[in-house]
Amino acid sequence: MACAGIAFFTYMDAVMKGLSLVIGAYCAMLWRTAAALPLTGILFAANRPRWPERPILIVHLKRGLVTALSAIGYFFGLTRLPMAEGIALSFISPIVALFCSAMLLGETIGPRTIWASLLALCGVGVLIAGRLTGDIDGRAAVGAIAILGAAAIYGYGLTLLRRQAQAAGPVDVAFFQNGATLLWLLPLAPWLAPLPALMHWPMILLGAVLAQTSVMLLAWAYARAEAKTLIPVEYTGFVWAVVFGALIFGEALTLTVVAGAALIVAGCLIAACAKNPEPTAAEISL
Repeated sequence: MACAGIAFFTYMDAVMKGLSLVIGAYCAMLWRTAAALPLTGILFAANRPRWPERPILIVHLKRGLVTALSAIGYFFGLTRLPMAEGIALSFISPIVALFCSAMLLGETIGPRTIWASLLALCGVGVLIAGRLTGDIDGRAAVGAIAILGAAAIYGYGLTLLRRQAQAAGPVDVAFFQNGATLLWLLPLAPWLAPLPALMHWPMILLGAVLAQTSVMLLAWAYARAEAKTLIPVEYTGFVWAVVFGALIFGEALTLTVVAGAALIVAGCLIAACAKNPEPTAAEISL
């Protein structure tokens, strides 16, 4: 389920890259979130909802802020980099999340999980090394910095998703995440987000549906497995980025990309085979 969620998420990235190139990253994110809120609201209302308690509401608000900041930075970076390179840089987020899960959730990080993540990170290093041959593009450098910053924030967000998933169902997570994200985005809307042209709305709605499907699949998965077990699954997004980048944007697949992807997938498989320990006291209390 986590792998399926990442596949939908990466397709959404491709849609949002196209939108960001036309209407800007902030505008694309704002209107995608605005379109997603009523969609998830209908599902939320159908489940006979109960308003979350204050601690969980705070977690929703924190994740909304993380989503707003990381998404805008990432989509902006994708407008200046190919999808494969963009998502490769974003793979620092699982490493950040591993340490956050240890500090905030009390999870024990075993050596097998650490080595699996490092192996996948070596794959990312191969990809980056392949891009460092030749002149450095200033626009690409700015995009890389934006994605690295967004990835660090997103890593913390993966830990928050674990807390959300333990306290609320997938539909609740999707609804409150959209509501909280929209609250953080709205203050700048009068200056940065004019109403998109009618021709852009089908892609905005598609991005909204893909994003919510991904969030609910990931929330379902994170409610049933530790963050440290599922975090390496994020690396499978690179394979999908290669596919969507080639099909949608005509981005080339090279031997370096294949080698890096092989290391990434190997790391994910090793982590997936690691023994899943019993929940910690901190997790049970949530």
